[in-house]
This record gives sequence, structure tokens and C-alpha cells, in this order.
Amino acid sequence: MSAPRMAVSAGGLGLKNPVLAASGTFGYGQEYAPYLDPGAIGGLVTKGLSLRPRPGNPPPRIVETAGGMLNAIGLANLGLDEFLETKLPWLARQQTAVVVNLYGESQEEFAELAARLSQAPGVAALELNVSCPNVKAGGMAFGCDPGAVGRVTRAAVAAAGQVPVWVKLTPNVADPTPMALAAAEAGAAAVCLINTLLGLAIDAQRRRPVLANVVGGLSGPAIKPVGLRMVWQAARALRQSHPQVDVVGIGGIMSGVDAAEYLIAGARAVQVGTANFARPGAAGRVAAELEAFCREQGLADVSELVGALKC
Repeated sequence: MSAPRMAVSAGGLGLKNPVLAASGTFGYGQEYAPYLDPGAIGGLVTKGLSLRPRPGNPPPRIVETAGGMLNAIGLANLGLDEFLETKLPWLARQQTAVVVNLYGESQEEFAELAARLSQAPGVAALELNVSCPNVKAGGMAFGCDPGAVGRVTRAAVAAAGQVPVWVKLTPNVADPTPMALAAAEAGAAAVCLINTLLGLAIDAQRRRPVLANVVGGLSGPAIKPVGLRMVWQAARALRQSHPQVDVVGIGGIMSGVDAAEYLIAGARAVQVGTANFARPGAAGRVAAELEAFCREQGLADVSELVGALKC
């Protein structure tokens, strides 16, 4: 049998395969170059970017947990200007799609970031992190309110012009569907889910939290069942009302079969996150294993998996 077709269209982009490296776990890409050729995967999503540099939270800010890890990095990053000057030129030379993750503390900051990044050579798409706090609304995360999701998405889409906008949704809600529909209605090309789940680790001997920030975001294999459920919910709702909007699945993907499960749940592409910490070349391995799975299943095209869940 000939090799299955692995190229996909997702979120307004043509990708050589449906596997991307997730934001926050792959730095700015160059850090992983000794371990993985970026051209082996469909794309990479940069570490979250803000208008100005941020130092993040004090340490300790990462701790292993059963089946995953908690992080409270605090959105540390070098800021937009430094990114454009020192990171993007290298990224733009890679043979893969570069998606820039960004976040702001207000709708205006999201729009400004989208406007400037959309004019930068080498940026294929923008991913909005709406799990960050809206300082103008008392600190509640944008992503917990469909109205806020819609407003910030609409502002970013208007500022980004022809560059596709993806919206990365929080799992810290009962149902992601209202947020997914709000992003779609506002012009998003894709919704990405899930982001990390809020969790707590305790040092029993010291009777203190392990993380200096007390709570952090849970990622890794432990969250995969939640991710699959939310991807399935969002994809099902979007198929009915906004079929042009794609879903990108994230959460606990460690193997090609894990990636296949997300596609079967309705995702058109996936992002590999925490696995990159365990094995720096994990995203490339997942892409190769997904291709092998398709061959074993007798599939001519990886897209045959998308939305194939029978229930």
C-alpha cells in the first residue's frame, strides 16, 4: 500500500501533517533544533507573547504530578519587540507553519499584538490565549465569558487582516461550547482546546503548596480524557453552525494513537505539549507514529479519521 496522505488544511493553513508543537512547551523553536527538525512537523506554536517583557512567577514554578505536571510560569516572555528582532527571523526560515501565541490584559492589547504580528514576515497564524486575566473586568479570565471571547476575537481578527486567528480555549468551564461558538461567530479560523486545568500540589511534610504561586496549570496524560471530551463537544457544535471553523486538539498527546483519538473526536490537527519535556523530539515521533497508524488502518488520507467517532 502507498503511503497515506498526511497533509491537511486546518485553521486556514495548509500543513504537511496535522501535528504541531504546542505553545509554552517548545520555547521559540530554536531551543529544540538539536533534537527535532521543525520541517518534520506541520507547525509550531511559539511561547506566549505579550506587548512588553514579563519575568513570570517566582520559583518553584514547575512540579511533576501523577500522569503529568503542574506549571505556574506566569506567562514569562521576552516581549514583542525582542521577539520580532531576535526570534522571528530564525523561525521564518524553517520549513513549517509558524503560529504565534499571544495574550493581552485588555482587548486593545490583543488587537495591537495582532496588528503588528500580522505584518511580520513568517507569521502563518495567530493563536489567542484567552485564559489570561482581563484586568479591565476585575481579573476574570477572558475565556470564561462567551461575550469576552467574542469581543477579543473580533478585535484580533479585524487587526490581523488576512492572517488566520485561532483561539485557545480554557477547560476551566463546565462546557466549552459557548466559548467555541462565540469565537467562531467573531471570525476565528480555528479553536484550540484544551489549555491547562487549574490544579494544586501540596508538600505534606511542610504543609505548604509546592508552587510559589500556590496553583498552576495541569497538563500531560492525566488531562487527555477531558481534552477529548471537550474537543468532541466543540467539534460537534461547530459542525452544525460554523463548519468552516476547525478544531485543534491539545492535551496529553504522547503517541500517534493519542493524536488519532483527537482526530476521531473531531479535531483536524493536534498540538503536542508536555511530551516535549519528556522527550525533546516527541512531536516528530508523534507525527511518524500517526502516519504508521494510518498505514496499519489501511487509510489513504489522515483526514479520514476526522470526526469518525461512532456513538
